[in-house]
Amino acid sequence: MAALASSLIRQRRGGRDVPPPRPPGPQRPPGTPGPPSLCQQQLRGLVAKVRGCGRRRRPREKPPEPQLRGAVAKLRGGHGHFLHMGPDGRLDGTWEEAGPGTLFNLIPVGLRVVAIQGARAGRYVAMNGAGLVYASVHFTPECRFKECVFQNYHVLYASALYRQRRSGRAWYLGLDRQGRPMAGHRVRKDKAAAHFLPQLLEVALYREPSLHEVEEPPGPPPHCDPDP
Repeated sequence: MAALASSLIRQRRGGRDVPPPRPPGPQRPPGTPGPPSLCQQQLRGLVAKVRGCGRRRRPREKPPEPQLRGAVAKLRGGHGHFLHMGPDGRLDGTWEEAGPGTLFNLIPVGLRVVAIQGARAGRYVAMNGAGLVYASVHFTPECRFKECVFQNYHVLYASALYRQRRSGRAWYLGLDRQGRPMAGHRVRKDKAAAHFLPQLLEVALYREPSLHEVEEPPGPPPHCDPDP
């Protein structure tokens, strides 16, 4: 009897110490992989790093192109006319200072070399091989003018491409007494027709215009030496 009683007591105590069974969790469908182990996670991270090193890096974006500092100005000639460019690109001189046709963008395109662009028409003042002044839709070497300061503080604009072949005398942009553009080979640097007084209105930033090539004649490089 004593042995039976002690056996019953041990069974009751053992039942108290054993935790109740947990409810069964959700069962995975057959064929579904289980969660990766710690070793598998580390291996996957190592493979991802190796693949990342093998990929090509994206090229860095190029910094924005440097902008050229120019000016918006009115060009008053030595005879009192203002250089004017119509909407169709026609060039002439006018007594009227007001109006968008008298506004020009002076864009530096080299050392003391500028491009003269009509602010409204968007065309460039140019001089061809015959010395005739015209408005060009595209920026070409004929649109480059050497900017020189004369002794009376006026500015001369000499063609950076054409000049007299024999004497080497520069061809200048000029307006006659009636305000008409003159042929470059007929303009003298010491005459009022070649003198311009830029009236600067504001400083602006420009991108360098794209160059359209034209045939360049053989000869010495342009300069602004005194006429022989």
